[in-house]
Amino acid sequence: MIGTPNTASATKFLLLGAGELGKEVAIEAQRLGIEVIAVDRYANAPAMQVAHRSHVISMLDGNALRKIVEMEQPDFIIPEIEAISTSTLVELEKEGFCVVPTARAVELTMNREGIRRLAAEQLGLVTTPYQFAANLQEYREAIKIIGLPCVVKPIMSSSGKGQSVVRDNHDIDTAWQTAQTAGRAGACSVIVEAFIPFDYEITLLTIRHAQGTTFCAPIGHLQIHGDYRESWQPHPMPAEVLNAAQAMAKTITDALGGYGVFGVEFFVKDNAVYFNEVSPRPHDTGLVTLVSQDLSEFALHVRAILGLPIPCLHQYGAAASHALLAQGHGTQISYHHLDLALSAEDTYLRLFGKPEVRGERRVGVILSRADSIEAARAKAQAAHAAIKVEVI
Repeated sequence: MIGTPNTASATKFLLLGAGELGKEVAIEAQRLGIEVIAVDRYANAPAMQVAHRSHVISMLDGNALRKIVEMEQPDFIIPEIEAISTSTLVELEKEGFCVVPTARAVELTMNREGIRRLAAEQLGLVTTPYQFAANLQEYREAIKIIGLPCVVKPIMSSSGKGQSVVRDNHDIDTAWQTAQTAGRAGACSVIVEAFIPFDYEITLLTIRHAQGTTFCAPIGHLQIHGDYRESWQPHPMPAEVLNAAQAMAKTITDALGGYGVFGVEFFVKDNAVYFNEVSPRPHDTGLVTLVSQDLSEFALHVRAILGLPIPCLHQYGAAASHALLAQGHGTQISYHHLDLALSAEDTYLRLFGKPEVRGERRVGVILSRADSIEAARAKAQAAHAAIKVEVI
């Protein structure tokens, strides 16, 4: 049963995080008559522009978060970012609120140590060698154990924030400082991982829903400094390798529990599959599903949350996405030459409506379909090259 927005019968989604992914979730929820409340740390965030109402708080402030939840009384609390007071979510879930997918899943995946120990040490999934370090001395010891080159990440971060590749001794101290200052949640412990020259990496969107588990076709992606730049679907891979990735994805998502979309990341080297990370929410590389399949990852997330059926999933063929970045400092952002960018057939654009740029920020995505992955990527790249983003 779904009620009517802004009435006593309303079914309410409280989105904790109102960026571009939250915006697409809000749009899909409103298509089904859900009342949407968007929360973020800054005003006029993308999902706020389409939600019924919004609130601005620091979601790391547990008291502020609790106040919003108690005031709104949502049917579903849906975290869309990592920087949240997870201990408050655990308390709220014990009090009867529904956290998507579960408070434990959000708590474990916000902290790289929690999810890596669950995956490797409890579930036995294959991962790259790793060490955790809480201070500079432990960090230097960890690098000696893992060896060079290695990857250093804050345990509480996402989208490549604070991540570095340490290739020689000159990079060691710089990488530590980057991890302490550029992560999502400030200074924290780090994970030091062996660097594997993988053949490719994929995101496997895994949907846990009332009827079971459904997988989207694998998504290949290009990251720069740990942040998504391009993605494409379906990424070609041998059936036995895909089966191994799906089995690992089901193992980790079953352990996390709850309903919704999980973005599970893997490295593949010589047909060996390595678990990397999992996000208990739609994934940025999954933006390609806006044009690659009949139900996007956002529509799938909403259906799963509500307990609605997902009887089948139709893939349209080769598709690609290319992130649109803005650089500069300002609040007046304008987009030029969109006519040139959209002149090719089966090419689409989503501008997120972000209100401010400080440095570099993702502000949109170009989407395309073609007869092959290579052609779809080339089409998205050409459209991206045509657009000029001005920041004043």
